[in-house]
Amino acid sequence: MRHGKKVNHLSRQTGHRKSMLANMACSLIEHKRINTTVAKAKALKQFVEPLVTKSKEDTTHNRRIVFAYLRNKYAVTELFREVAAKVGDRPGGYTRIIKLGNRLGDNADMAMIELVDFNELYNGGKKEEKKAKSRRGGKSKKAETTAPAAETPAPSAPETASEETPSAE
Repeated sequence: MRHGKKVNHLSRQTGHRKSMLANMACSLIEHKRINTTVAKAKALKQFVEPLVTKSKEDTTHNRRIVFAYLRNKYAVTELFREVAAKVGDRPGGYTRIIKLGNRLGDNADMAMIELVDFNELYNGGKKEEKKAKSRRGGKSKKAETTAPAAETPAPSAPETASEETPSAE
């Protein structure tokens, strides 16, 4: 019985499995989506999501922890710069698995795993809605339009001061 055993071994030994997941995670970070089998995609999701959570706080310690898993400094750099910037406000669920059907050669279940915030087809309208809901830009523009109106009386004040100076002479 397999009570409490959450890790899918994927018919591989530990070193092979860790290396494979690290390579797949680097490819996912670099390309933002990859095609693989459903079992590998589910294992990769459990592998990558804690690393993305670590990348939200850019510290030397977190970079070293993530590098210990990925072993690719370019993937770590891209994860902490680009990916963390997009998922900064998301509380979890950074990847999406979409089932694609069966592979022709061996009839294996195939899936596409992707980073959620990098798919413009699903997120295109949502980003525009967020910009439309933000009222900070509207208030600052109104304040700017009222500020020039307040500046127009200010030039009239120096004119009165210049009128007072000739009368004093």
